[in-house]
Amino acid sequence: MTTAPMYLTHFGLGEPPFKITPHPAFFYAGANRGATLDGLLYAVTSGEGIVKVTGEVGSGKTMLCRMLIDKLGEHVDIVYLANPSYSRDEILYAIADELHLDIAGLRQSAVLRLLQENLVTRYAQNRQVVVLIDEAHAMPPESLEEIRLLSNLESNRHKLLQIVLFGQPELDERLAQTEMRQLKERITHNFALEPLKRNDIASYLMFRMRAAGYHGPDLFTQAAIQIITRSSEGLTRRINILADKALLAAFSQGAHQVDHK
Repeated sequence: MTTAPMYLTHFGLGEPPFKITPHPAFFYAGANRGATLDGLLYAVTSGEGIVKVTGEVGSGKTMLCRMLIDKLGEHVDIVYLANPSYSRDEILYAIADELHLDIAGLRQSAVLRLLQENLVTRYAQNRQVVVLIDEAHAMPPESLEEIRLLSNLESNRHKLLQIVLFGQPELDERLAQTEMRQLKERITHNFALEPLKRNDIASYLMFRMRAAGYHGPDLFTQAAIQIITRSSEGLTRRINILADKALLAAFSQGAHQVDHK
């Protein structure tokens, strides 16, 4: 069990403002994040192909994924795969298992047939199945190829499986390889999470503070924001860590503002 930061009462906060675990109430829609989420929702619900989201470590991909899950309607069945080391066969079995199919003792061909039949049934019931794959840049080539083959599952010209790949920029390098050209051609929508700029960071810090219950004036000075910008390189996870430690340091000194010191 984690304990809340000691500085909450000092700054009039109802909860920690800079937790690195994703929470929808702390989703920052600025710096094109909101527009990216809207575009991602459209791409997923249109169901026309594979969708790709790339960003550096700590850029907010997990938060974006969490928001996507929360925004998708009740008619959507979500399969979340967080293990990039799945083999080609394991991906198929993992998806079937997440959809609660009885696959005990079945060979791969039988699992694939059962999966397709189940997807057809769900489609007839006006349900959509979305597979979210995290750390896709680290997947073995044969597993990525299996993803391409699974994207072929369709009925009456409608895709039965919508796939979203989340990965670091290395995913683009993987897809640029000759043997990956068929998978690359199936990707119909591309989204990239860019690091926050200095003005965005100032807005981001205050947004997180307000979301946590802060009602006072700007708490981070411009000099402090400049240091956070330089040290974080605009990556939200680093910003959160630095801001949290800065609040703790200010609290320990009895200060009500975070300055460059």
